Amino acid sequence: MNLSHSDFELFGLPQRFAQERAEIDQRWKELQRQAHPDRFAAQGASAQRAALQWSVRINEAYQRLKDPLKRAAYLCELRGAPIQAENNTAMPPEFLMEQMEWREALDDAQGEDDLAEVSERVLQRRREMLGQIQQLLDLEGDAPAAAQQVRALMFIERFVGDVEARLAQLGQ
Repeated sequence: MNLSHSDFELFGLPQRFAQERAEIDQRWKELQRQAHPDRFAAQGASAQRAALQWSVRINEAYQRLKDPLKRAAYLCELRGAPIQAENNTAMPPEFLMEQMEWREALDDAQGEDDLAEVSERVLQRRREMLGQIQQLLDLEGDAPAAAQQVRALMFIERFVGDVEARLAQLGQ
């Protein structure tokens, strides 16, 4: 294993957005077994420290690969189109209007049914955006356009968190 390998190389996966979660999970378990520090106990402290570094590296890669948003952002970065969400918040006007409509619907929601309706609309849009990101990264090779979609998806993920928080408030 090489610490400088990409997450995809480390996991032995093709460098693409579309991935099977079960395959990522299985590969993570295999790699963790191989790098577990206890396997290196007889080889001394330095071997155990190296194994611990590998274990940390494997876990970091796993966290990126298993999450579609993180995986997409990582792929964009690997392909020369970093997300730069902290200083690039420009969004198409249609997307901003959609965000405002969702926010109003969330503010106006009176109960679980209203919140469930808002949630379903947002989750449907999330699924559509994930499909667009897959198209842009895996088929068209357009990382800059995918990066813009990833930034928009980050807004959606935060909004999903807001909806879930409202639902939790109702459950109390």
